[in-house]
Amino acid sequence: MAGMSGDGRRPDDWSVVVPVLNEADELGGLLAGVAAAGEVWVVDGGSDDGSRTIARRMGAHVITGVRGRGIQLQRGAAEASRPFLLLLHADVRLPEGWAPLLAAALEQPGVVAAAFRLRVRGPGWKLRLLERLVDLRSGWGQRPYGDQGLALRRSTYLAVGGVRPLPLMEDLELVERLARHGRLALVPAAVRVSDRRWRALGVWRTAWRNARLRRAWRRGENPQGLAELYQQGQRSGPGRAGPDPQRLYQKAQRTPSGSRVQPWRW
Repeated sequence: MAGMSGDGRRPDDWSVVVPVLNEADELGGLLAGVAAAGEVWVVDGGSDDGSRTIARRMGAHVITGVRGRGIQLQRGAAEASRPFLLLLHADVRLPEGWAPLLAAALEQPGVVAAAFRLRVRGPGWKLRLLERLVDLRSGWGQRPYGDQGLALRRSTYLAVGGVRPLPLMEDLELVERLARHGRLALVPAAVRVSDRRWRALGVWRTAWRNARLRRAWRRGENPQGLAELYQQGQRSGPGRAGPDPQRLYQKAQRTPSGSRVQPWRW
């Protein structure tokens, strides 16, 4: 098969995996940017907006029947056959020459995975400051997140156990495991992502919410409950009522092991 022994510098050496749920507005732009990839797997979580139709028309393989970004990524990566793997969100726009950029990063000594810098498609100084903070976290801190794209050799992905089927924090959990095996390189080029997640709550409120979620996850709290908190926050825009902490606490209180999700106000 073409690309099975490639060095990653050609798009044909890459399998691209994209989990989606109602991404008709964004998916076409991403797929146009990865049209030359060896294969593209779009894993749909039950869209009703035509996302699957768009994916098929643009030549992607479509997997259905699973919902939750962790398990969607897991299913898509299990089908991947190229020697390099790129995990992407649907609202990402890749830079020109993405394949050789990623290959060069992965060729560096001790590097096990690579990600892009983050740039947000939206105006305002708060977003520009956010981008600089993400650069620091990803470069100096060695902790890129899923919205920056995560690239690695398929052999490395398999060796570390792949993506876990988590409802939230699946990207951070994988990055933490990868970091135990080597460095995570930051590519000197940026992906451009939608500003929609920061519009919902505002930049600082979103950043604070995400930091609290990450802290709760690191303390071992219930990922399903944290996912519910996250989704409730996304549906609460600026000036609108946030989630009812007591109701969420009752729904997401315990895991099978007994860990708890502590409610907080947004």
